[in-house]
Amino acid sequence: MAVASDPSAEPRGAVRDAWRLARGWARAEPWTVAWLVGAALALILLQLAVDWGIALWHRTTFDALEQRQAGAFGPQALAFAGLMTAMMLTSVGRLWTRQAIGFRWRRWLVLRLQGAMLEEGRHHRLAMEAAGTDNPDQRIGENTRWATAMAVDLALGLIYAVVLLVSFAGMLWHLSADFFLPVGGERLHIPGGLLWAALLYALGCAAVTWWLGRRLPAIHMDRNAAEANHRFALVRLRENSESIALIRGEADERRGLAGAYAMLEGAMLRLFRAERDLMWLGCCYMPIAAVVPLLLGAPQYLAGAISLGVLMQGAQAFQEVTRALTWLTETWPRLADWRCHVGRVVELEQALAAPAPVPGAMRREDRAPALALRDVALAAPCGRPLLRTGALTLQPGERLLIRGESGSGKSTLFRAIAGLWPWAEGEFRVPCRDATMFLPQRPYLPLGTLAAALAYPDAPDGFDPATLRRALLRCRLPHLVPRLGEAGRWDRVLSLGEQQRVAFARLILHRPRWIFMDEATSALDEANEAAMFALLAADLPEAAVLSIGHRPGLDRHHDRVFVLEAGVLALDAAGRGIAPPTGRRPALLSG
Repeated sequence: MAVASDPSAEPRGAVRDAWRLARGWARAEPWTVAWLVGAALALILLQLAVDWGIALWHRTTFDALEQRQAGAFGPQALAFAGLMTAMMLTSVGRLWTRQAIGFRWRRWLVLRLQGAMLEEGRHHRLAMEAAGTDNPDQRIGENTRWATAMAVDLALGLIYAVVLLVSFAGMLWHLSADFFLPVGGERLHIPGGLLWAALLYALGCAAVTWWLGRRLPAIHMDRNAAEANHRFALVRLRENSESIALIRGEADERRGLAGAYAMLEGAMLRLFRAERDLMWLGCCYMPIAAVVPLLLGAPQYLAGAISLGVLMQGAQAFQEVTRALTWLTETWPRLADWRCHVGRVVELEQALAAPAPVPGAMRREDRAPALALRDVALAAPCGRPLLRTGALTLQPGERLLIRGESGSGKSTLFRAIAGLWPWAEGEFRVPCRDATMFLPQRPYLPLGTLAAALAYPDAPDGFDPATLRRALLRCRLPHLVPRLGEAGRWDRVLSLGEQQRVAFARLILHRPRWIFMDEATSALDEANEAAMFALLAADLPEAAVLSIGHRPGLDRHHDRVFVLEAGVLALDAAGRGIAPPTGRRPALLSG
């Protein structure tokens, strides 16, 4: 469970981070931001005018009631209807601007984070790291929604509260300029007494709210992390349902899911307790605010110093000032939740912006005419050595095979060649990635049509339908030709052997000059494996192939064999490996 420890865990840090994200959006879409924010501010001023109109309506109406002016109630009823119409229009308009600002801001932020994840293999780096990168899907999908929508709501609410306070504070001061309290038969005059009462009342409420809700930010952070972990456990269950059913691991999965939910349940119970503590105050502070000015103003009204209309207008102004001053009291739970969402988004943003860790001295050239590795040493993230090699070269048209025990670092070598493994030392001279394709043991098949999976990473409309059909036929997949336009989860529909042949069909379509295969034929029988390598030799004779594999017989499809033992790649003096003996397997060389 990750708990934020960066500055966004503090209120000022969260505001600073949200403001920085908002500035980034404003620079990207200045005109959109300008007119939406301008419309929101204009509607706030219109709402303030309506609030003033309601306060004045209270004075006029209650003065008419006190003086029993029956004829005044018709015009006052029409005025009230107009005020309610204006209130509805401004309220709906304010809601629309809040929604539009949050919607546009979130879209920019999500696209920015998604783009950063897909640059230079950063999504792969996130999968290998821990701090600040757990559940990036939740951070992009959910945390961005609340971080932006709640920020807009809180910011516009604060602006409205400030404008409301400035406006009605003047009204309340004017109405209570001659305020007095009866003390021992005398009158204690307090100029602006109702305003001072509102300030003291709001200050007391804010202090109690802070004390009761001081634990909420940490609780919300724990809850978000627990929610993400529980959802991730459910996703893993769904993605691996067949393996779990075959092994009959439901009992263990049930324990794991129960444990994940227990963590979520504990965080939710702590949140419920904190919210109940706040409810003791929240349920009564506004009803009390409606009564306090009536009690304080009653002596003046009874003494004939003010009319009933002035008393009710003062009560209305007192409630508006109190509402403005207690904005923090009303929004503290949401503010704590918002700080958590901002913290998780910023953690992901910082993780994506951080340079890849390079603990060793790696020298890399990405557009070399051939593959050349020199004095390469690979290590695990914890520093444990994995593999060492002297000089390894792969020229165009060559077919090389690397063999070794599981866990010896063969697949890690492929990751380092692809630039996805930063824990490396030595010299890497690799061909241009645009001319390179990597075939993992389990090919990636994206969501969508079979044609899209076949053409990946290009769009299917970049290939003629006849070309797509021919590629499937040449890879012994004739039964899939009628299904090219069919959409589905092809990673579940197709067997692993069929998926591996789809990967070879991709090679035929894209025609790379450099091919790196990691157990890419492990699920094929010998006949299909031989057919795929024969297809490469016939269609891509100039392409270089570097393979990882264990199965007997793979050596006859390659020109050279490298044997990995004891974490050392056995090479000859020229770095060209061992020629496979005719009719038998190559001898293993010790490191």
